[in-house]
Amino acid sequence: MHGQRWKRTFVQRKDGKYLIYLPKDLAEDSMFPFKDSDSIFVKVAFELGGKKLLVEKWREPKSE
Repeated sequence: MHGQRWKRTFVQRKDGKYLIYLPKDLAEDSMFPFKDSDSIFVKVAFELGGKKLLVEKWREPKSE
């Protein structure tokens, strides 16, 4: 998976939320980090003007 480029689809739903669709081969790759889930919450980060989008599994912040 490392070094490969994949085409993604970014879609806005009627309720204003967005979905990111990934190719099946990418999502089923043994190196793909998100497993055993149809839907997950993610954290998305990017730099203005940058060319990269970082997607991480969202975790509930620890309460103090």
